[in-house]
Amino acid sequence: MNTMPGTFGYGQEYDNTAANNSPLEGIENAFSEKAIRMGFIRKVYGILMVQLAVTVGFICLFIFEPKVNHFARSHVELVWVALVLVFIMMIVLVCCDKVRRTFPVNLICLMVFTLLESFLLGTTASYYRHDEVMMAAGICTFVCLGLTLFAFQTKWDFTMLGGMLFVALLVLMCFGFICIFIPGRVVNVVYASLGALVFSVYLVFDTQMMLGGKHRYSLSPEEYIMAALNIYVDIVLLFSFILDIVGFANHG
Repeated sequence: MNTMPGTFGYGQEYDNTAANNSPLEGIENAFSEKAIRMGFIRKVYGILMVQLAVTVGFICLFIFEPKVNHFARSHVELVWVALVLVFIMMIVLVCCDKVRRTFPVNLICLMVFTLLESFLLGTTASYYRHDEVMMAAGICTFVCLGLTLFAFQTKWDFTMLGGMLFVALLVLMCFGFICIFIPGRVVNVVYASLGALVFSVYLVFDTQMMLGGKHRYSLSPEEYIMAALNIYVDIVLLFSFILDIVGFANHG
């Protein structure tokens, strides 16, 4: 059994050509695997909806409550603390199998990560106008729904692109580092556009990793926390890049 790296976790390659003892046993196994996979998908999207609801609540609080908005801008040190804690929680969830697969510790860690990420996103949104945030949220929602439907029905197997996407992510990180030293509206728009493109493909990739079925690589049904984490991070980063694009367009 081979493994293939996903956005932050690992996918398993299932051998669909293994022979069964009888045709009836093969049919029973197929129905059993489909039922398990559907339960896995429902669990992932249930967790994801809670994560997104918490994040939307934080964003609304930061952009519509003046005191919270002012507090976020006045205490930049909290952003750095939250950023460090986000990376720590991500490392724990990705690298510690026992933590990720043990209930309820896995859900607690994921919710802590979600609260920290929501705080960071709310702080970022506080620097934009209300209409810009709403426009970015609407665009992100439309894009995510479209990409999810595409991932569900397309015959193209994006799970084979794990290596290419990882290279694209590294290139994007290097480009972002260069943008620090080469300021400019055009450079920033190009960077944000590339980031939105990369994480749009990542969203399709991680969705198909969750779906399994005929795709070459997939996540184990035990990895519902990893699946929710991957898709949540894809959506959050996609929204961040779209918000940058909208902000640059309105202030251009």
